[in-house]
Amino acid sequence: MLKPEIAKLLNEQVNAEFYASNVYLQLSAWCEAEGLEGAALFFRGHSLEERTHMDKIFDYLCECGIPVTIGAIAAPPTQFANLMEVINAAYQHELKVSAMIKNIANQAFQVQDYTTFNFIEWFIAEQHEEEVLFGKILSKAKMLGFDGSPGQALHHMDNFLRALEQHA
Repeated sequence: MLKPEIAKLLNEQVNAEFYASNVYLQLSAWCEAEGLEGAALFFRGHSLEERTHMDKIFDYLCECGIPVTIGAIAAPPTQFANLMEVINAAYQHELKVSAMIKNIANQAFQVQDYTTFNFIEWFIAEQHEEEVLFGKILSKAKMLGFDGSPGQALHHMDNFLRALEQHA
């Protein structure tokens, strides 16, 4: 049986993953409106991935006999100056999710809920992958001298994001 504080954190994470899915869907919509088809495809894929994460935690809670409570999901940001701002927003969001996941792991370990600790380890590895991925994207932007301005570097970055999604 999950301790109430762990059930609460996992329920909050279900909602956080739902929000993350919406964030990436909104980023995809912004990119699509700007004609950045590769970036739109990349962020759409991430939206679906976040939804999968939500489902995984949802299922775990159900398996443990814990009621899942879906709360109101805030609207994600919609206004961005350029693609570099979008990329930075996504990276900062991933860092926030990583902190939340690590908190669940820490709390589960402290209350000796090793089943949940074992379950959440997959998410720790997943968040590491996301941080590495966005680190590569930011490195590519630096290499290209990409600051979000229109031009050849924007075209290359859009194609780079498309390639990342197609190889995922």
